[in-house]
Amino acid sequence: MIIDCHCHAGKGDGLTGPWDTDAPLKHYLRWAADYGITRTVLFGAFHSDYAVANLEVARIVASNPVRFMGFAFVHPDRDRGRIYQLVKTAVQRYGFRGIKVHRHDGRITREICETAKAFNLPVLYDVMGEVSVVHLLASQYPEVRFIIPHLGSFSDDWRAQAALIPMMVQYPNVFTDTAGVRRFDLLREALDRAGPEKVLFGSDGPWLHPGVELEKVYALRLSPGGERLVLGGNLLRLVGRVTSMPLAARPADAAGAALPRPQDPWNAEQFAV
Repeated sequence: MIIDCHCHAGKGDGLTGPWDTDAPLKHYLRWAADYGITRTVLFGAFHSDYAVANLEVARIVASNPVRFMGFAFVHPDRDRGRIYQLVKTAVQRYGFRGIKVHRHDGRITREICETAKAFNLPVLYDVMGEVSVVHLLASQYPEVRFIIPHLGSFSDDWRAQAALIPMMVQYPNVFTDTAGVRRFDLLREALDRAGPEKVLFGSDGPWLHPGVELEKVYALRLSPGGERLVLGGNLLRLVGRVTSMPLAARPADAAGAALPRPQDPWNAEQFAV
């Protein structure tokens, strides 16, 4: 089983570039099938209202819950004060298993981290090269698993990528994905120093070809066990601890029971760590 942990889906409501305009899956799914990628984590394109974007992703996930898993996209600033409710809805109604945040929207906040902690959700946070914040995140929230995609920089900032590697070694809750990492030597170093249990395969589809991104993993010539971790085992372990009932209910939630989470077709609990 090969799982792509990083793919956008649905329409944005901007027109500045593909990232906030449209993320159609038609070609991505054909490419993924050609390379044996059978499951994909989805989150929305950039949007002015992530409640709308998350709902669209939820409908895509519901159309094939064995093929897709959803992460809730949130905006650190515009969604301030409603992040808990957005994520609660995504987890309890849609069956989502993580949170997606992008530095392009704003810097991650305690509100996001506390919400992730409450539901035991991993957070995929694109720091856009601001890797120094990872020290703060990892130390302040050791219970939260942070996936820092692109080895810290999609823009090929080797300084940021090199700086993230020792953080992956130091902190048990810091991970990365392979999406868009062009400096193969640094990807190799991350695996050698932090271990294959800290790296996840991701494509940043549908705009990057998942087969091209997958070939990078094969080129690393990992052991069979290490390759299984990178290609899916790590993702399943990270989402295996998600709970639909908050670990510490807020006063507003104490009076009402949580909605039952949809059945888990991925059976991720068996990989819980």
